[in-house]
Amino acid sequence: MNFKDTLDQNSIFGIVAKSAKQVGFDTYLVGGFVRDLLLERPSKDIDIVCVGSGIVLAEEVAKQGGNLPCNTFKSFGTAMVKFHEYEVEFVGARRESYRRESRKPIVEDGTLEDDQNRRDFTINALAISLNEDNYGDLVDPFGGVEDLNKKNIITPLEPNITFSDDPLRMMRAIRFASQLTFDIDPDTFEAISENKERISIVSKERITDELNKIILSPLPSYGFKLLFTSGLLEIIFPEMYNLHGVERRDGKGHKDNFYHTLKVLDNVSEKSTDLWLRWAAILHDIAKPPTKRFNNRVGWTFHGHEDKGARMTPGIFKRLKLPLNDKMKFVQKLVKLHLRPIALVKKEVTDSAVRRLLFEAGDDIDALMMLCRADITSKDGNKVKKYLSNFDYVETRLEAVEESDKVRNFQPVITGELIMKTFGIKPSREVGQIKDHVREAILDGKIKNILEEAHPFMINIGIELGLTPVKTENE
Repeated sequence: MNFKDTLDQNSIFGIVAKSAKQVGFDTYLVGGFVRDLLLERPSKDIDIVCVGSGIVLAEEVAKQGGNLPCNTFKSFGTAMVKFHEYEVEFVGARRESYRRESRKPIVEDGTLEDDQNRRDFTINALAISLNEDNYGDLVDPFGGVEDLNKKNIITPLEPNITFSDDPLRMMRAIRFASQLTFDIDPDTFEAISENKERISIVSKERITDELNKIILSPLPSYGFKLLFTSGLLEIIFPEMYNLHGVERRDGKGHKDNFYHTLKVLDNVSEKSTDLWLRWAAILHDIAKPPTKRFNNRVGWTFHGHEDKGARMTPGIFKRLKLPLNDKMKFVQKLVKLHLRPIALVKKEVTDSAVRRLLFEAGDDIDALMMLCRADITSKDGNKVKKYLSNFDYVETRLEAVEESDKVRNFQPVITGELIMKTFGIKPSREVGQIKDHVREAILDGKIKNILEEAHPFMINIGIELGLTPVKTENE
């Protein structure tokens, strides 16, 4: 199998080939780019292996390409060249050995065969020659092409050794299976289960990076089912693992919240590629196990799971080394509010309740409604149709109230500075109390968020708190 015509369509490969000849190194295109080429998937990351110094080759490529940007990493023996939208990474062929307590290899110079032996899966051990005598030829020592055709994830060497040496490869196996919708070879999957405890030597950052890629795959539930069945999920994400199972008492059971969560995640993924909205789907019921109670009259309840779930979110993010910034707060907000929209279905619900939801959700109201719609996972088609119709009604009310009252992300016209100036006071508890009263009055619809109505209301509240105005609006 030869790819010369394909390589000729991108001038970077000709530049690399010319440079390799200049420095005298056998050179190959390897790994994910070759795999994706065969799968006809786009790829911007190009990995080059040479039998020699990757840094020397990269510097020659940068020179031959017309002074291309080149970054070298001497401690790792690698270099990166930027070519248009491509990032081209260079490394010398190497062989690796491992100590049991670390996934960091002992690295020695090696041959192409050594380099392919150290690859994680057969589909990633493919190489294409960039050498003059066999330019474009595919080098496939482990049957990677056949495994691509069979949609099979399998290790090149004995899987227990592969996963024990570098346990992150267990996460990568599941990630590739989820991204590509491939099967994992039975012996390879069994080795994942047998070596699952080894994941403890891998950093949380690397684990979470793979977990996020699983979450972003087209059908993320597939990856999570593999994580669950292998035993990895219980180790890396026990809160999600604990959602699994159905408890019955007096003939009453509840739905399996693990599989419900996966269905919600898939539903969200059909509508959005936003990682953090998908995380909100994962965590929306995360507190059901600790809030589960049995009531003789109504059966199983999970009262307050939305509030407790919101409180659990920062801790989960911190442990998994996810960002603790606005991304976490977005997820936390959606977890806390995910039950609120359905309560607005009742005709007697006031505009005040609608205003409060708009105020609390702010610009995230659309994401919240997407999550709420995804949360409808009943197998009863009529029930699904009814709930979706209910949400249509809720969205109509939200739009009407927002149009008339403009409460999404609103800021009260009464500021702390105005309160202090009006009553001649310094920052104090009373300033906060007055601001709270004004905000609540606006949300309740007692006054509009305009100075003509809010200012007299502020004066009255201040007087009730024992304050005396020293400056009126017109002074």
